[in-house]
Amino acid sequence: MKTILIVDDEKSVRDSLKMILEYEKNEVILTENGEQALRQLASSPVDLMLLDVKMAGMDGLEVLQKVRKKHGDLPVIMISGHGTIETAVEATKLGAFDFLPKPLDRDKLLVTVRNALNQARLSEEYRKLRESVEGKWQILGESSKMKEVLTVVERVAPTDARVLITGENGTGKELVARAIHRNSRRASKPFVEVNCAAIPAELIESELFGHEKGSFTGATAQRIGKFEQADSGTLFLDEIGDMSLHAQAKVLRALEEGKIERVGGNKLIAVDVRVIAATNKDLDTEIKKGNFRGDLYHRLKVIPIHVAPLRERKEDIPILVQAFIEDVCTRNGMAGKTISGEAMKQLAKLDWPGNIRELRNTVERIVILSSGTSIDIGLLDVSGAQEKGEFGEILNAGGTFQDFKERAEAAFIKKQLELHKWNISKTAEALDIQRSHLYTKMKRYGLMKEGEEEEGQ
Repeated sequence: MKTILIVDDEKSVRDSLKMILEYEKNEVILTENGEQALRQLASSPVDLMLLDVKMAGMDGLEVLQKVRKKHGDLPVIMISGHGTIETAVEATKLGAFDFLPKPLDRDKLLVTVRNALNQARLSEEYRKLRESVEGKWQILGESSKMKEVLTVVERVAPTDARVLITGENGTGKELVARAIHRNSRRASKPFVEVNCAAIPAELIESELFGHEKGSFTGATAQRIGKFEQADSGTLFLDEIGDMSLHAQAKVLRALEEGKIERVGGNKLIAVDVRVIAATNKDLDTEIKKGNFRGDLYHRLKVIPIHVAPLRERKEDIPILVQAFIEDVCTRNGMAGKTISGEAMKQLAKLDWPGNIRELRNTVERIVILSSGTSIDIGLLDVSGAQEKGEFGEILNAGGTFQDFKERAEAAFIKKQLELHKWNISKTAEALDIQRSHLYTKMKRYGLMKEGEEEEGQ
């Protein structure tokens, strides 16, 4: 049941609306002027307001302005027996959902009311979803180094300045990029991410700029690239230090001209894109080696942000651990768990070469493996010994460096599959790779849940 507030100085109109709307199973509150309506809103929430334009004292447009300031999400339908196009336009500019002339048509009234309530419901669902997503991408930390990062983010976000984010793998460079976008004027527009290290050199140009049908073997249809997808929004070029020199030249041209050209095309396409780049490489060194263009580097590095590794901000570890525990319990439908002081101290002592990503995976493992509601230091010691034993086997197996990398990768993927109970979607999300990529790796290393091979035969 929805609560609808009617504001009209004509008793006959109020009574008529009350009868129609209560028949549709709504709760109706009646007020005869703007002052009463505002007092009612201050005392209890409503889902929708029907507001007359012409009233003694404060008129409907004045009431609408005040409602928008304090109750921005409340849908308001304006009604008037003296309606003009100018009044309707002004009401719409002030944020009214719709404008209905008197005498009110019952069917049109009900349709408008339903549409307004549906839009309000969708807006509320979107708000909750956005809060959930933003919570996932929230930057956590109270260390001086993180406060410095957040200060720069706050200053640079409202501008269109390009940003280059540096730091080791797993430090949270993507979180910084998303925070900049989320707090920018482009927040309602797309945030498009490209992992330059994960795309083969021969495909990176097509990925970034798109291609025309028939431009190369396999180009069976036109494709829109990431630059066009990010138009009016933000393009995040992750691991840009791994981009080929040829692709770098095209990116530089796009930044200089604000235009791109699809592979196989002959037309320049204007794009309005804010570019944020990130890398775990020392680009000054890469420039000296001839692997990265100096002119592109200076184009990207208008605002540099360095994200320190976890070993340099260990005071952030307890905050991260607590957040990860709550997240794991929520995602897996588990009762809340706590961690002992000694276990937390042990986690805070470690250097975490894999940074936040490694810490998150470790916390997820110990939360899942802990049988009670408390995580103590014993579990950390046991799991650490097991990790050392498995890693020792990989180290001592011999073979080439490529053999070692493949054994380590296979063991890591298998461990993650087991932690996520062989749920492919959750495992791919934890590993930050596409499901299809995970399937390919599983097939390559012969990874399957125990008993699956027999069942499939």
